[in-house]
Amino acid sequence: MIENVVVDAARRGTGLGRRIMAATLQTAWDAGCYKVMLQTGSRRESTHAFYRRCGFTPDEKTAYVVHPE
Repeated sequence: MIENVVVDAARRGTGLGRRIMAATLQTAWDAGCYKVMLQTGSRRESTHAFYRRCGFTPDEKTAYVVHPE
């Protein structure tokens, strides 16, 4: 599960985010994971476009999160 991906504004557009995501995904595949899920609360189209460029596709599923009280 990947959440809250943030690249400093000064480093955006340099390919850093894509390299981080590629390394993260490769680590998951190397560890035997059969899927990787990404969750975002962002409504920004640029954020969603970034995730699509990294290979993620939108899904109709809904994630529910429980936090300890």
